[in-house]
Amino acid sequence: MNCGGGAEGSLAVSHFGELGRENHMITLLSRIFIKNHDQAEDQGVRRAYEEVLVPAGMGDVALYTELGRFMTGPYGHLVTRAIHEKHIYKEYIGVDACACNLMRPAMYGSYHHITVMGKEDQPCDHKYDIAGSLCENNDKFAVDRMLPKIDMGDLLVIHDTGAHGFSMGYNYNGKLRSAELLLKEDGSVELIRRAETPEDYFRTLVW
Repeated sequence: MNCGGGAEGSLAVSHFGELGRENHMITLLSRIFIKNHDQAEDQGVRRAYEEVLVPAGMGDVALYTELGRFMTGPYGHLVTRAIHEKHIYKEYIGVDACACNLMRPAMYGSYHHITVMGKEDQPCDHKYDIAGSLCENNDKFAVDRMLPKIDMGDLLVIHDTGAHGFSMGYNYNGKLRSAELLLKEDGSVELIRRAETPEDYFRTLVW
């Protein structure tokens, strides 16, 4: 059974009660091992095990996980620029990236920490929706996120995109995939994948 944390642990108890105990394995989603930047060290797995599974007589259930995202997620970042702003009943900041670059927030509201470059030490006293550039109302990287004041031209770094960023990219609305840069330990930067061009976009068409 696939689970992602405490609430899912309760779901596992319910399913095991209904289905019997032939299956003694729970598979944990690897996203739960990536700690949000504004959270203390996460003990959610152990807490769910001790508070949910053990009292239900499931202390002997084996826990497994696939660590692909745990290993690659924290080592990718999506860098985007603030290019639009809208001040109505909410404060919107539009950026030049979109769900084609990182689809997880649009698909199911996943959390990705956002840093406004050069304003790391400023108070997070403005509430924004950070919206992408697609014509889709779910194309948002953050909703009601407290951040420093964002000015047009500011660079925003969206964290933990190494597993589901470029690898899940696509060309909806004719969007071209961005370049990928490798930040080395000595601070130098190397281009490891160039940006797509219109020629790339049409290359596979048969005329």
